[in-house]
Amino acid sequence: MAIKVVDASALAALLFGEPEGEAIADQLDGHRLIAPRLLAFELANVCLMKGRRHPGQQKALLAAFRLRDRLAIEEVTVEHGEMIALALTAKLTTYDASYLWLAQKLKSELVTLDKELKLATQNS
Repeated sequence: MAIKVVDASALAALLFGEPEGEAIADQLDGHRLIAPRLLAFELANVCLMKGRRHPGQQKALLAAFRLRDRLAIEEVTVEHGEMIALALTAKLTTYDASYLWLAQKLKSELVTLDKELKLATQNS
């Protein structure tokens, strides 16, 4: 089973029913999914922000967030020193660089909706 690194932007689209969610589901189907350990925190923050903007949807958003566990995403630790160096070189945040670092380390595709991260992936 091929590995794909998946970031919070892609998973948020999938979990929270954003327009790109179906395309992301197609990209992830049948793959072993891996992400840095920060993934849950990033998705929790997306859920929080959406809940603040749409208070009437908070219960549904929390239910969608909990579906993350069913995706069986393996969360791993990144090498922080290398990730910081990559962030500096690629002009990314450390959060985004952690996904790029992991994809490079595993020699796998990075699934993201983040334009800057996608560009950095193509340039690395």
